Amino acid sequence: MLFNSLDFAIFLPIVFVLYWLLQGRGLRLQNLLIVGASYYFYGQWDYRFLGLIIFSTLTDYLIGLKLGKPQVKPIIRKVLLFTSIGVNLGILGLFKYYNFFLENITTGFSVLGQNIEVSSLNIILPVGISFYTFQTLSYSIDVYQRKIQPTQDFIAFSAFVSFFPQLVAGPIERAAHLLPQFHRQRKFNYYQAVDGLRQILWGLFKKMVIADNCATYANEIFNNSSNYSGSTLLLGAFFFTFQIYGDFSGYSDIAIGVAKLFGFDLMQNFAFPYFSRDVAEFWRRWHISLSTWFRDYLYIPLGGSRGGTGMKVRNTFLIFLVSGFWHGANWTFIVWGAINAIYFLPLLLLRKNRQNIHIAGQGKYLPSGKEALSIAVTFGLTMLAWIFFRAENLNHALSYIQGIFNSSLLSIPDFPNRRDAVFFLIIIVYFVIVEWLGRENKYAIEKLFLKQNRILRWIYYYSLIYMIVFFAGQEQDFIYFQF
Repeated sequence: MLFNSLDFAIFLPIVFVLYWLLQGRGLRLQNLLIVGASYYFYGQWDYRFLGLIIFSTLTDYLIGLKLGKPQVKPIIRKVLLFTSIGVNLGILGLFKYYNFFLENITTGFSVLGQNIEVSSLNIILPVGISFYTFQTLSYSIDVYQRKIQPTQDFIAFSAFVSFFPQLVAGPIERAAHLLPQFHRQRKFNYYQAVDGLRQILWGLFKKMVIADNCATYANEIFNNSSNYSGSTLLLGAFFFTFQIYGDFSGYSDIAIGVAKLFGFDLMQNFAFPYFSRDVAEFWRRWHISLSTWFRDYLYIPLGGSRGGTGMKVRNTFLIFLVSGFWHGANWTFIVWGAINAIYFLPLLLLRKNRQNIHIAGQGKYLPSGKEALSIAVTFGLTMLAWIFFRAENLNHALSYIQGIFNSSLLSIPDFPNRRDAVFFLIIIVYFVIVEWLGRENKYAIEKLFLKQNRILRWIYYYSLIYMIVFFAGQEQDFIYFQF
């Protein structure tokens, strides 16, 4: 069930009304409704995979209960932790990476002159499996480290794992932040709900107007890249750069906004990453829930940046390579991660990775000349790396980049619907301006026109609705559903 579908437009109000009708009749009933609604929401893709969520939920719930008992011996606690890690990563590995490893092992043997016959599995990748497995896994790790106490309430824990707004594409929530909210009484807050609707509106604009239109042009150019000039290929990379941002941050905005309708607070997942002045700042602002997950559960336990140069280089490459591999079973994602590690490493070694903590041009309408140049360079490097993320394989990515850097780079882009694309570029400029003006907030229009006349504010909201209705591109699945 897509957030931008008619089904969801019917589903959400029904669940919303039932949920708040249960207010005062017991927190457990509200949580049970969330579980039922979440399972229905997920089951609309493929009900067969509900068993995986239930199994993962039950496994980590029981392991958490055992880990929380003070009399359990340290060796038993380690066994329980590795059981949780093994189950979660085992499920993820089977469905997402089994065929990838099988194909590469077969290729490796053939290079050595030995042909082996192996059968790949015809596996359908469950939607959002990378997200909810990481969420349950972090719960077990936090309980093991005694950062949190295990919950005794199976319904509350089930709601935490399956919470439908962020179930299939995040944000990847930590139990310490989200789980206690299922244990607290929730009262309807009009201002929180209105704020949630405002964020949903902006998320829908990002997805349906920005991302889906960009997808049309990006797909045309990437799918026929050998036919186009360097300038057209560069424009295709530009469109994909905004497609993936509008698509994923749009999903996060909708998810966070929907959660607010039910009285929940989800973590911010994007903080205007394309206004970053270096790659280190970009990764503090892009997919924050995943970046901080890898930081806390992989990078820091490995020693982080505390050791010598060798350890810093190892840990940096490891964290980015794993992050790339998390996104998909394809060498393009691994190379994408390696490129970002190469971008990041000089900043770390020169101790400049935290030189840009605050948002660019804070308190000003315009950035300084130095900031503008840094933003442009960082955006260009990011766009170049995104080519590997979008390409079908490494050969496609390399040929695409080779096609950009030739004499045709200075020509005028030429591809089908070029006139429509020029008009849409104006919408992208408008989008960037609004994001820039709202960059110091949690989302771009959080406080836009709130201090002005109510009529002006509603005119703006209706203008967004108008653009969503009349300028929406062809409906596309959310990119991160495949991860």
